[in-house]
Amino acid sequence: MDREPLERAISRPKRPPRERPTVTDPSREPALGKIDRTVFERQIAPRLGADRDDVVLGPTHGVDFGVLDVGGRAVVVATDPVSILPDLGLERAARFALDIVLTDVAVSGISPSHLSISFTLPPEMTDEQFATVWEAIHEECVDLGIAITAGHTARYAGISYSWVGGATVLGVGDREDVVRPDGARPGDALLLTTGPAVEAVALLSTLFGDRIDVSEALLQDARDCLDDSFAVRDALAAAASAPVHAMHDVTEGGLAGALVEMSEGSGTRFEVDRSAVPIRPAVRAVCDALEMDPWRATSCGSLVIAVDPGDVSAVVDALESRGTTVAEIGHVQEAGVAPEARVDGAVLEHPGVDSSWGAFERLTGE
Repeated sequence: MDREPLERAISRPKRPPRERPTVTDPSREPALGKIDRTVFERQIAPRLGADRDDVVLGPTHGVDFGVLDVGGRAVVVATDPVSILPDLGLERAARFALDIVLTDVAVSGISPSHLSISFTLPPEMTDEQFATVWEAIHEECVDLGIAITAGHTARYAGISYSWVGGATVLGVGDREDVVRPDGARPGDALLLTTGPAVEAVALLSTLFGDRIDVSEALLQDARDCLDDSFAVRDALAAAASAPVHAMHDVTEGGLAGALVEMSEGSGTRFEVDRSAVPIRPAVRAVCDALEMDPWRATSCGSLVIAVDPGDVSAVVDALESRGTTVAEIGHVQEAGVAPEARVDGAVLEHPGVDSSWGAFERLTGE
């Protein structure tokens, strides 16, 4: 092992204490969910540790993974919290949690191959319950060809469901095969899988069904949407079917957030047809009942994909062969004055805060 960088660090003179980063508005209560772009750019982006030549892509707003160059190969890496919701059923909850973690690498077009996972378990979780969670994770990793390479598992006082740990995922592939969410090109077609708000509606309907004023049939359909909130295999199928230019999962900030982030990142204009966006009747009904904007609600399992028009059929066929709903919802143009996303000609604003958080607070406050 080359110890020279470490030895230089040890022998380097101590630096004077650094001033603390300035908080933009200390009186403002931080919003739930991911930090906003301003906090990222002011507090995080300028302070990323040591500069290393092997970092091809470091932390970037709107990009959920990083890329390292190791021996001429691309190592895609992503880190996420692990959330287990027992009300989903422990096996189902474990698979859902794992898919969220793995998707951030899968949207790069590179297959996840290695997983390091840490569990900080609530004291009330029994060994038998954890065994169910672990078995589901193991089986899914076997099916996807993923090795679990490191971890940490313990119970701690003060821990409660649902946030019970964190995980880091790696995928190894060729650098030219990496798909970035900011790679859309003028002329590309825009595809959407599954539809907006599917994840948020499925979770809220499962956790708070007795507080949502819709029919039992619609409520059950909404709960069943969780089975479509899995994106790893869809992302890999899309990337294998054609040269995908950009791909982004629809998580916090929903479809609106994903479209804005992709257009701004690529320096292009997205033109989207609202009527082309598939929204399931149960999703629409629950969103209406909860006064939740489906375009601004998280929908893990949904992907926005930018691809050359000549490759649309190949990508659609690959996804539909898996039973995945997919629709062409718009196209990419030159940016003009500034990059932006437009829906039916109107500029789309980034929501900042996911609309599902407000619905969750209202439901838990009743």
